[in-house]
Amino acid sequence: MPGFATTSKVSETARRSGRLTAGERIVPEETPVAFSYAGSTHAVMMATPADLEDFAVGFSLTEGIIADPAEIETVEAVAEDKGIDLQIRLADAQNDALTARRRHMAGPVGCGLCGIESIEQAVRVTPSVSSSSLTLSEEDVVEAVRLLNGQQPLHMVTRAVHGAGFYVPGKGLVAVREDVGRHNALDKLVGAARRAGHAGAAGAVVVTSRVSVEMVQKTAVIGSPFIIAISAPTALAIRTAQEAGMTLIALVRGDEFEIFTGAERVVADAARRVGNG
Repeated sequence: MPGFATTSKVSETARRSGRLTAGERIVPEETPVAFSYAGSTHAVMMATPADLEDFAVGFSLTEGIIADPAEIETVEAVAEDKGIDLQIRLADAQNDALTARRRHMAGPVGCGLCGIESIEQAVRVTPSVSSSSLTLSEEDVVEAVRLLNGQQPLHMVTRAVHGAGFYVPGKGLVAVREDVGRHNALDKLVGAARRAGHAGAAGAVVVTSRVSVEMVQKTAVIGSPFIIAISAPTALAIRTAQEAGMTLIALVRGDEFEIFTGAERVVADAARRVGNG
């Protein structure tokens, strides 16, 4: 897959120590990325042009287009004049299902929510993760965010992108992805983790952004019973996590955090942890 520039160096005028000084800064690239299946565009995202195969797999999984990465036969990133077209070839059965889904959805106008075509899809039923026996210690929660803060090379350079990581107790962060969009970072993470063989039920999703309902939905789709965030959740995200039986932890600052749902999965003693990977 071809490589694309993820940053650019730009001129700036900065005020430092009470003076305006000319200088330069590195900023992230933001590029339209189209997801095309069987030659037809399904959605277009504004994204960082990196980890595109992970992006294709993760988006296809979290949007319910596929249930397993093996259902994608090929992914090709084609450079266009003003963006990138991810041409995704599905296995015949999945392609037929997507064609039928498009036929069913023909007519409604787009609501602008990450490629979703109707209000009904935006409030779709979120898979339950209530049967999960995975627990995390308080120390796990703190460590997950601490590790993520140190494994974001693009953010370290630009201070302008989101990060998403997958934390497995006893192993730490087994995958991390970055993007200018928080949903994109999570989709890339999902693709990377699943392609590497990590089961969603074995760990926690950790993000640097606020928690929206779509972040909860995507986390539930891969079967993870935890979402841990640096920023706050929305009310709908909390209600959705509660209904899905998910543990939602947010506002992690140092060794302090707030648990909004599923507090019984967070234990004081790491020795009491039970994995269900």
